[in-house]
Amino acid sequence: MAKMTLEELRKLRDSKKTELRKRDAEGKNTRVIVGMGTCGIAAGARETFNAMASKASELGLENIKFVTAGCMGSCYAEPTVEVQIPGQASILYGYVSADKGVEIVEKHLKNGELVENLIIGQPFEKA
Repeated sequence: MAKMTLEELRKLRDSKKTELRKRDAEGKNTRVIVGMGTCGIAAGARETFNAMASKASELGLENIKFVTAGCMGSCYAEPTVEVQIPGQASILYGYVSADKGVEIVEKHLKNGELVENLIIGQPFEKA
């Protein structure tokens, strides 16, 4: 291994600190998971994902991470969206069109109000 200068070591340290801070923040972020299995995409999940992410950005909501997943096991209710807020039970929404996704952002993510008529349950927890 080649020797590093003091300046190179400082740069390496700073970059690793930044990586660790990002990783630590991951557990504090709200996660919105949109099912993008074949049936989800066919039912409009891509449009739902885009509409929700755009609305959250428009509202200036920070610390929300939008991610996609494959099959979420509720094909009958596609598109499905799971909302995971740290310290709260996850909520699984079904039949989430782009318009309904915007409603979830405005009510649940911004104001903390559940969109009761779209809830299909809580996701299965592995033992």
